[in-house]
Amino acid sequence: MQAAPTTKRVSSFSYTNKMVNWLIFVVLCLIWGSSFVLMKLGLYGLDGQPVLSAYQVAAIRMLSAGLVLLPLAKPAMARVATASVRWYVLLSGLLGSFFPAFLFCIAETAIDSSLAGAINAMTPLFVLLVATVVYNNRIPTMKWLGIIIGFAGCLLLLFRQQGSSGGNNAYAMFAVLATMFYGFNVNMVKHKLLHISSVDIATLAFVFLTIPSLAVLIGTGYFSLPLLSAPILLATAAAAVLGVFGTALASILFYMLVKRAGIVFPSLVTYGIPFVAIGWGIYYGEKIVWMQLLALLIILTGVYLANLQFPLRKKA
Repeated sequence: MQAAPTTKRVSSFSYTNKMVNWLIFVVLCLIWGSSFVLMKLGLYGLDGQPVLSAYQVAAIRMLSAGLVLLPLAKPAMARVATASVRWYVLLSGLLGSFFPAFLFCIAETAIDSSLAGAINAMTPLFVLLVATVVYNNRIPTMKWLGIIIGFAGCLLLLFRQQGSSGGNNAYAMFAVLATMFYGFNVNMVKHKLLHISSVDIATLAFVFLTIPSLAVLIGTGYFSLPLLSAPILLATAAAAVLGVFGTALASILFYMLVKRAGIVFPSLVTYGIPFVAIGWGIYYGEKIVWMQLLALLIILTGVYLANLQFPLRKKA
């Protein structure tokens, strides 16, 4: 007599659980997709005039992420007591956050934020390439096809950038290099830090990186600027929001989604980020041309194929 109500409760719980997963997914797309326009605001403010340097924006981002996670550092240090593991955590922070933060900011001194967001979609392709070349993972032919298609889309993006912006391919390559670092980091975490809590990795990495971030701000003369002037206040706030939400909070949400839904569903965030970035680009008057949209579609097609599950052929 009580079976039906129990089934109904289980079904209701499953539905609620899926809704929470989708809510986290959408929030991640919005946060990470908005990161690129926040970088632009840090660099140029609202009127398009230079305010902070790329190094200052990136350093404020990393410093803010480290400071907001500082209360979690002591218990994380206690749980990660091995010195060699801590070195891998620091390397993870450098590859997965520190270097890409600077590279994307440098890229956006010459390319649109929407283009940077589109290039970011190449991350899963580099994850697969590093897994194959460095860690000798076997990858099915169809996944290779996805990688090739994705890189073809990237080349089209670079061609579009050269044709519309006077040849800023070098700056677009900074963004490509950042996604390559992401690919190395994901694989390193998988092989060296799988036994460590993802939140502990993020906390220790960002807290460690507050020191070089502060050094960059001092070295670039940030504290000598008129910090209370409206343009610098706005640019600093944009970079700090980028650090707190786009780096610290987004990392925690992503790890939470991985634990709730596995690794496949969270990886789909890659598909949503470029569209949010392009939406912000349109809002701020960036020129979006059909070739850029076509290139993004090609990249996402390659990412989709590369992430499909194909069985490997067994050796005879």
